[in-house]
Amino acid sequence: MKKQSSPPTPTSESTPAGLGKTLSSDLLSGAVVFLVALPLCLGIALASGAPLISGIISGIVGGIVVGSLSGSHTSVSGPAAGLVAVVLAQIATLGSFEAFLLAVMIAGVLQLGLGLAKTGALASFVPNSVIKGLLAAIGVILILKQIPHVLGHDTDPEGEMAFEQPDHENTFSELLAIAGDLHVGAAVIGVLSLALLLLWTRIEAVKRFPAPLAVVIFGVGMTFAFDALGGPWAVSASHMVRVPEVEGVSGFVGLLTWPDFTQWSNPAIYVAAVTIAVVASLETLLNLEAVDRLDVEQRSSPPNRELLAQGAGNIVAGLVGGLPITSVVIRGSVNVQSGAKTKLSAIIHGVLLVVTVVGLPWALNRIPLACLAAILLLTGYRLASPAIIRKMWAAGRDQFIPFAVTVVAIVFTDLLVGLCIGMGVSLLFILSRQLRRPVRQISEKHLSGEVLHIELAEQVSFLNQTSLERVLEELPRGRHVLLDAQASVYIDPDVLALIRDYRDVVAPARGVKLSMIGFRDAYELEDKILFVDYSTRELQDQVSPDQVLEILRQGNQRFAEGRRLNRDLARQVGATAQGQHPLAVVLSCIDSRTPAELLFDVGLGDVFSVRVAGNVLSPKVLGSMEYGCEVAGSRLIAVVGHTRCGAVTAAVKQAVSPPPADEPPRCQHLHTILEDIEASVGEDVVREFEAASSERQDEMINDVARANVLATVRGVVSSSETIAKLVAEQRIAIVGVLYDVSTGTMEFMVDDAIGLAAHTDEGFQLARAE
Repeated sequence: MKKQSSPPTPTSESTPAGLGKTLSSDLLSGAVVFLVALPLCLGIALASGAPLISGIISGIVGGIVVGSLSGSHTSVSGPAAGLVAVVLAQIATLGSFEAFLLAVMIAGVLQLGLGLAKTGALASFVPNSVIKGLLAAIGVILILKQIPHVLGHDTDPEGEMAFEQPDHENTFSELLAIAGDLHVGAAVIGVLSLALLLLWTRIEAVKRFPAPLAVVIFGVGMTFAFDALGGPWAVSASHMVRVPEVEGVSGFVGLLTWPDFTQWSNPAIYVAAVTIAVVASLETLLNLEAVDRLDVEQRSSPPNRELLAQGAGNIVAGLVGGLPITSVVIRGSVNVQSGAKTKLSAIIHGVLLVVTVVGLPWALNRIPLACLAAILLLTGYRLASPAIIRKMWAAGRDQFIPFAVTVVAIVFTDLLVGLCIGMGVSLLFILSRQLRRPVRQISEKHLSGEVLHIELAEQVSFLNQTSLERVLEELPRGRHVLLDAQASVYIDPDVLALIRDYRDVVAPARGVKLSMIGFRDAYELEDKILFVDYSTRELQDQVSPDQVLEILRQGNQRFAEGRRLNRDLARQVGATAQGQHPLAVVLSCIDSRTPAELLFDVGLGDVFSVRVAGNVLSPKVLGSMEYGCEVAGSRLIAVVGHTRCGAVTAAVKQAVSPPPADEPPRCQHLHTILEDIEASVGEDVVREFEAASSERQDEMINDVARANVLATVRGVVSSSETIAKLVAEQRIAIVGVLYDVSTGTMEFMVDDAIGLAAHTDEGFQLARAE
């Protein structure tokens, strides 16, 4: 029987209050996107050589149909500037707009197939630097393209994004043309609208109302005022939104264009359909990824579902006379910046398009393009702000150069060509990294000596062969090398041949010890480990207490720096099953943050670990130490205390303020531990503790922890004749260690150690005298 799922936990958005909050946000953001999308739909249709109403139809279908089916919370679809050149070329090739609509429908069917085939995952292969370059390039283009519109120079259709423009200017020459065509009224509206957008959020009383809506209301009001002034101030129809005026629903339906199904046998139709499907799908996937990066909640949109939604949208658009649809960065970024919470905002923008175009075209035609251009200009600045450029610069050359090339290429060509150039440059950097650094090299100091650990990449291709060969050729004679393929999914046959030749011929001739691990059975390269990464009887007999101390010191340094050795623990289990020969006995606290094996970066069988609260002595602890050193042969005893120790803190507080004698203890046996630690609490601590600051109290507690460690060190030799004899014979040494729980580092108190060759035995003599 299928297990019944538990009811979902209510979220803030599923409660009535949460739904109300998201609905209001989506309504307002949908209205803002509608105002921005309206001139873009018209401008793209004009630039594409298609009927103006076709752009509006695509905006409606993109909002209502695609918005309803999409899994994205922030993406908004409609006619795309990146398809203008494709639409122009295909209409000319097919001979009629009606034949082109049939190609759009078939393209939608192909997109459904791409979605079902789950090709949306291809978007994940686009480098992050290229996606950010796409966003920044859209921002730069918006700034450059909207400056003329803000100042009333409206010869280039709004929404046209290519470098070479339909008015025979380019993006930069259009800026120079402003001087000969500056409209005073529109320019004043544009500049004041931009200023209002910048100041709006600083005005506490009104900042909750969306600034773009306020700017549109302001712009419409200014046009009426300037019309009353007349002369150069009056804003003519050429500087307004120009929506085709229709008489109700029947008039709107009369403007719809139907596809020419008689062209179904024309091969050119299918060539056009494939072109539209591929270009629209690629642009959708890239734009979807880009808009997801802008989402403040960092939600991910399902790319395959998006392809299905886009396919359905293009089938409908082609059926009723619309342009091809894609996800659009400009609409999506405006949607995010306006505070959209769910995909309802995209649907609302589509509903507003159809309602206003059918019922209120005269009102839309009173909106000046200058105020809408101001909204888009500010959107562009946010996409390409200096902070983003500085962040990419700080990321390093490998990130910044593909980012910058993508931006420049898109600005000087168009979206798809620029993206291809950016992808090419990014691919060159990826190949360069593969050629220069195909493997990760780590010099590891194991118990038996130094080993060069070479980690192969997940994919080792023929491009890596030269670099890997160079790494192996540079190995000095007698070096020990571990070739690690545990992370590798694929290794090129040429690389495998290189490794076999090095193993069988080159390494033996040069005296290089080659260990191998992680190679798949199909490669016929068996695992072989020639070094020892755990303590053996031979190693235990060879090392001195000072050398064991250095092993522990280096291990802690690796731990603190995040460079722990990559140990094959499963192999160590088998290797140590027949016996153990630990190098040290570690007495530490039971604190969960102080596991000796991790802090010293040692493996199975390397240390005896004795743990007790406060790292205090008892007959059982001493017995464990005696066994570890006298019977098992350990060469060092390390007494490890730590900062912020709970047992030490309790002992200090008990010494400062003893509990009433008649008060029953919470723990029946804890007092024996606290009493041992209290012996290390000085009179100055008892006297000054309560009046000290919290920082000073922490210092006092850590000082007591340090003193307690040293007391334990001395107590070991004064309480155990067995251990004292081993120290006197210089077979073992005892050292105190204080671990800092906030940094992961150890303080080795070698000046107070007992039995180390580099230090006198005054401490030992003192301990015995006590």
